[in-house]
This record gives sequence, C-alpha cells and structure tokens, in this order.
Amino acid sequence: MISDFAAEFAKYKRTAEKAMAQVDDESLNRVVATEGNSIAMIVRHMGGNLQSRFTDFLTTDGEKPWRNRDDEFVTRPYSRAEVERLWADGWQVLDTTLAQLSEADYDRQVLLRGESISVHAALCRALAHVGYHAGQIVLLARIQAAGEWRWISIPKAT
Repeated sequence: MISDFAAEFAKYKRTAEKAMAQVDDESLNRVVATEGNSIAMIVRHMGGNLQSRFTDFLTTDGEKPWRNRDDEFVTRPYSRAEVERLWADGWQVLDTTLAQLSEADYDRQVLLRGESISVHAALCRALAHVGYHAGQIVLLARIQAAGEWRWISIPKAT
C-alpha cells in the first residue's frame, strides 16, 4: 500500500507540474481573486507542509516549530527558479520518507498538531491536502494559460 500512496502523490505532483509549465513567470505570482493565493504561494505552502509533515515523520509532531505557516501566504514575487526549488524541496522530503516506510508502519501512531493519528490516516490526510492544492494550481494555470491549453487529463469532447 505504501507504493499506492507514492504513486498517487506522484500523479498529483505531475499534474500540477504540467499545469505550471503552461503559465509564464508573471502568472506564477498573479493573485486572481481578492484574498486569493497565487500559484507561487500555493507551491510555497505545499512545500512547507510536506517538509514539516514528513521530516522525522514517525518520531516528531508533523507541525514543526521551525515552520511559519502564515509566511507561506505572504504576497511577494517569486522567480520560477524559487518556485521550482520550493516545490522540489517539499517533494524530496515526502519521497524520502515514503521510501523508508513499510506496511508494518500503518498502524503506528504519529502526532499532528498534538493529535495522535495512525500513519495510514496521516498519509490519507496528506494525500487529500496535496490533491486539493494541485487542483487549485491547475485551475489558476488554466485561467492564466499563455497559449492554447494543453489538456493534462482527458480533454473535453469536441
């Protein structure tokens, strides 16, 4: 089952990457709605979340004291290189942790903001979180695509 989780996380990662590739650098930073987030802000949040949750996953609380979640949503310009680094850093921590887990770990308990939950529940929660934000990235990219949209999934019938 660990490989199933890893495969699903990878699908969301590729989906968001394909969407981000279709926008110019300026669009990565554009906030399209009042109180909204840019693609870059969502990437920063996802990277911070993945690093916090999956660093020392089995032994420490998933909400690390060094993480400042609110800073992830500060509006400022990010270069494409920064966005790619934030993205890669978060995913690297997740990938490393998933590679170290085994089926025997599923029933172990981990902490998330002081709450004890099973490894399986923590992985389900993380996968839902990634899927939610990957969908936001796709929508924002679709709205701002510089050229004709290259479908990531099955295109609408024409």
